[in-house]
Amino acid sequence: MLQLVYISTSREPITDRLLDDILSTSRRNNDRAGVSGLLVAGGRRFLQALEGPAAAVLATYARIAADPRHFAVVQLSCRQVSDRQFGDWAMAHQAGGNVRCGDDLKSTVEQLISGLEDRNLRAQFTGFAEIHARAA
Repeated sequence: MLQLVYISTSREPITDRLLDDILSTSRRNNDRAGVSGLLVAGGRRFLQALEGPAAAVLATYARIAADPRHFAVVQLSCRQVSDRQFGDWAMAHQAGGNVRCGDDLKSTVEQLISGLEDRNLRAQFTGFAEIHARAA
């Protein structure tokens, strides 16, 4: 099983409508392809982890990289893993500018990743959340 983590920048402000469109399409495609993961949005940046069958993860990443709504797509890691870190989440999500009242992005992301065993993966998401929570 392959796990790929990337960061990218949205060409336009990340609105609820844009996120809904991305998540709706992602969840449908990922469920069909057996890909799971987590998407966190902060400011105009996305941090996403994808995992599943290697061909499906690479095809998903190629589709994302070619999407004109994104630019500066940078792969942070790509490695074989024995177990899914994100279970059966077709695409879990948290937006930096759309956090439940009383929560901040950092604590919400920490809740989402509380079950992750991989310390490097946890650090990527908590670091992203800390940076973008301060910028919000």
